[in-house]
Amino acid sequence: MPIIRSTPRPSPQEARPEGPDAVPVGLRIAASFSWRLLIVAAALAVVVALVVVLQDIVVPFLIALLLCALLAPISAFLQRHRWPKWTAVLSSLVVLVLAIGTLALVVTAQIRYDLPSLEHRLHRSVLSLQTLLDSQPFGITVHDVNSWVSKGTDYLQAHASSILSGFQAAGSGAVHVLEGLFIVVFTTLFVLIDGRRIWGWVVRLFPRRARARIGVAGDAGWHTLTSFIRVQLIVAVTDALGVAIGALALQVPLAVPIAVIVFLGAFVPVVGAIVAGTVAVVVALVFNGWVTALFMLGIVVVVQQIESHVLHPFLTGSAVKVHPLGVALGVVAGTTLAGVVGAFFAVPFIATVNAMVLAAAQWRPEDGVGDAVATTTSTSAVATSTSTSTPASGRADPARGVDHGGVQS
Repeated sequence: MPIIRSTPRPSPQEARPEGPDAVPVGLRIAASFSWRLLIVAAALAVVVALVVVLQDIVVPFLIALLLCALLAPISAFLQRHRWPKWTAVLSSLVVLVLAIGTLALVVTAQIRYDLPSLEHRLHRSVLSLQTLLDSQPFGITVHDVNSWVSKGTDYLQAHASSILSGFQAAGSGAVHVLEGLFIVVFTTLFVLIDGRRIWGWVVRLFPRRARARIGVAGDAGWHTLTSFIRVQLIVAVTDALGVAIGALALQVPLAVPIAVIVFLGAFVPVVGAIVAGTVAVVVALVFNGWVTALFMLGIVVVVQQIESHVLHPFLTGSAVKVHPLGVALGVVAGTTLAGVVGAFFAVPFIATVNAMVLAAAQWRPEDGVGDAVATTTSTSAVATSTSTSTPASGRADPARGVDHGGVQS
C-alpha cells in the first residue's frame, strides 16, 4: 500500500499575506477602538447639542429631579405613617416653601435692621479708603475719582440704547424663569406622585434583554442621588451655621445673608466654598477692618477643613463613590460648558452616572430585577392574566410569556 504524505495546513498567522500591504495586528486593534470611540464621541456631541438647544426645559427638569430627591424621604416618611400619597406630597412641598419663605423673611429683616449701621460703617470705610488712596504710593486724589465718575456717566449716556436692550433681554429672561418655575413645580409633583410608573415606562422603551439591567441601574442611581442630596444638605447647614456663628462673634454685619450665601455655595463643591468664603471675608474687611477680616478668613478655612476631612468622609460613606479628582475635574468641565448651572449639576450627575454604570456592569441574571422593573412586571402580569383568556385545555398561550427583562410583552 503506497504511503501518502500529507502536507500540514498552514496556521492562520502563516496564511496571512506579508508585504507592504499587510496591516499589523496592533494597528488593526487601534483602528477598531478609534472608530468606536469616534461614534461614542459623536453621540455625546449630539446629546450635548440637544441639551443646549432645549436648556429651557432640561435645566428646570434637572432642578425638579434634585427637589424630588430632597423631598422623597419626607413624602415616604409621611406615607409610612398612613398619610394619603397626595397629602404627603403636598405637605412636603409646603414644608419646602415655608422653609424658603422663612429664610427670605429673616434675611430681609436683618438687612433692614442693620441698614443704619451699615451706612455709618460704609461712610467711614470710604473715608479711610480715600485717605489711603490719597497717600503715597497711590496718589489718587478726590479730583481723580470725580473725573472717573464723570467719564463713567458720559459712557452710560452714550450707550443708553444698548443698556436698554439689555433690560429688554432681562425682561424676556424673567418670562423664561416663570416658565422654568412652572416646569419645576409640575415635574416635582408628578415624579413624587407617580415616579415609579414613569420610570417603568422609560425602561420599557429599551430592548427586552436590557430592561432588567437598566432597572437595577436606575435604582442604584436614584439611591445615590438621594444620598448625595441628603449629605450636601447636612454639609450646607453645618457650613452656614459655622460661618454665621463666627460672623456674629466677630460682630460682622449681615451674618444671616452671609450664612445663606455659604449654604447655597455648599451645593457647588470647590467653587462654591471659595466664592462664599470670599464674600464673608470681603464684608468683614469693608465694615470691620483688616484684623476682623483675617479672623473671618481663619473661621472660613476651619469650617472648610471640617467639611472636607470630617463631614464628607463620615456622612458620605459608600453611598457616593466619586474620587476628589473626579469632583474637581467635573466641576471645571461643567463650569466650562454651562457656567454656574454646569458647576451646580456636575457632581450629582457624575455620582449618579457612576453608580448606574457600576450597578449595570455588576448585575447578573440570577440577581433578579430592580424595584421599578419588578413593579412594572407585576402590574403587567396582572393586566395580562386578566385580559388574556386561557384555552379550554387550561393551558396558557405559550406565545405570551415573560421575557428575560422581566417585563410582560
